[in-house]
Amino acid sequence: MQKRKLGSSNLEVSALGLGCMRMSFGDAPVGTRQEMIAFLHAAVDRGIIFFDTAEVYGPCTNEELVGEALEPFRGQVVIATKFGFRLNPDGSPGFTGLNSRPERIRQVAEESLTRLRVEAIDLFYQHRVDPEVPTEEVAGTVQDLIQEGKVRHFGLSEASAETIRRAHAVQPVTAVQSEYSMWWRAPEEGALPTCEELGIGFVPYSPLGKGFLTGKVDESTTFADNDIRARIPRFSPEAMKANWALIDLLNQIGEEKGATPAQLAPAWLLAQKPWIVPIPGSRKLERLEENIAAVDVELTPDDLREIDRALSEITIQGDRYPKDIARQSDR
Repeated sequence: MQKRKLGSSNLEVSALGLGCMRMSFGDAPVGTRQEMIAFLHAAVDRGIIFFDTAEVYGPCTNEELVGEALEPFRGQVVIATKFGFRLNPDGSPGFTGLNSRPERIRQVAEESLTRLRVEAIDLFYQHRVDPEVPTEEVAGTVQDLIQEGKVRHFGLSEASAETIRRAHAVQPVTAVQSEYSMWWRAPEEGALPTCEELGIGFVPYSPLGKGFLTGKVDESTTFADNDIRARIPRFSPEAMKANWALIDLLNQIGEEKGATPAQLAPAWLLAQKPWIVPIPGSRKLERLEENIAAVDVELTPDDLREIDRALSEITIQGDRYPKDIARQSDR
């Protein structure tokens, strides 16, 4: 597995990371806890050393799973986790709002350290920007945690260019994590140029468009009630039918490159900048191996220009999130 550095920081990770959320959060998990632990071990065996989790996933159970699974590889892997949500008081899945107040950040850090079974959190993201807490105060709190040796690197998720700049002025930001893929290119308008200017790495989540860009989800697909895609306008049958032009494009390129749509989508991201590290989520070994093969797909400058030209002619239908979730983005 190739490695990349997140921006100008010294944080080196595998060129492809692994999003762990769906192993214990969201739609029903595939397999038992022990099977998921074995899956995480298989990921390490195949060169994945960058893992993404968060307090809110579960809540807390995803960190516990990742911590248990990766404890034997302590010092060999990089684990990113996140703070910023106000959890339901009864511990049930979901949250009641945002909370990035200093005391809450400190509480999450201490609890995450225990669940992840580490001495320091490798990368600590603010999960969503809290409009009630100044960005400078958030960055300053994480800076204190870094100075105390409890956190190594500071990150932001779904942050605007202005927020990135304000935070970075207080505590250097190592990575920004936001949704980015062939069917959601908003980061190109502000976040990506800002990251390039400031030497910040970029970590795209949902690089496979929540499964749509694999070409295995279409207008006939139905989703369980606990699958968020059942609520996402972009996954309505009408939108998926309209958006299938994107899959046709990926299939066309795939025939030339000997690659599947699920490999071309992250390969396209990897080809954008050397400091971009996608984190596709997976729970099945065959999907993991398919994703990993994306690192070896070469897209030339001519390929990228042709893809951009083709993408410019495709208008993606449907919002990327339900309205209640979309409002959490710092835009």
